Amino acid sequence: MFFMIDHIDKKILSLLTQNSKLTIREISREAHLSPTPVYERIKKMENENIIQGYTIVVNNSKLDLNMVVFCHINLEIHHKDVIEQFEKDILHFEEVIACYHLAGVTDYLLHVIVKDMVAYQEFLKNKLASVKNIRKVQSAFVMEELKKRR
Repeated sequence: MFFMIDHIDKKILSLLTQNSKLTIREISREAHLSPTPVYERIKKMENENIIQGYTIVVNNSKLDLNMVVFCHINLEIHHKDVIEQFEKDILHFEEVIACYHLAGVTDYLLHVIVKDMVAYQEFLKNKLASVKNIRKVQSAFVMEELKKRR
């Protein structure tokens, strides 16, 4: 079942997406609503699982993590237990910040962030190569990030 939101809820979501540390009072000022209804709307969206959590945006370059790679993964075998084991193995790699199971030519798309090419090579040789059932890995290196939803 879908939860209907109005323009005020959309405004609240937009504000929290831009800065999840905003106070209820700050949101109420921006949304032109008193604090109590803002609080109630946020709680309702949390309860309806529209707001699933609050997070931060990390500037990876400040942590010397400058290389962003998308790894297109194709599996050898597509049995349920083998797929589950692959997914379990991938979740343990700190370099993988997102993993998507796809329909189409590629089975999985990994979003990987590492320091540099040497670190990526180490990731491929020492971690990804240890995962069973991978038939093919194709790497696409990000040259520039043009848009990121925050």
